[in-house]
Amino acid sequence: MKNLKRVIVDYKKLTPRVLKLLIEKYPDGYGDRDIIRFKGLKGEAIEAVEVSTRDTKYLVKISSKLRYSMANFNEADATVLNIDGGDKPSTTFAESEEE
Repeated sequence: MKNLKRVIVDYKKLTPRVLKLLIEKYPDGYGDRDIIRFKGLKGEAIEAVEVSTRDTKYLVKISSKLRYSMANFNEADATVLNIDGGDKPSTTFAESEEE
């Protein structure tokens, strides 16, 4: 298995493509078993869910806005937002919270 690029994504910087991947992986929402917990660089507790593409593993920070977005996302939104466009994740594990 090749090494995947690892990225932590906050809700504010979540791309439509990654949101769609989350919905596909967790169609009924995520549960306690799906949540990854770790400490950030400043010692704050962070909870995230994981989703992967061929070359990138994303840890998406959990928030109430993430839950709302997943619950209200639909395929029409994906078309309007051009989901198949490229992703430009902003933060790699090494640059942010955890390695």
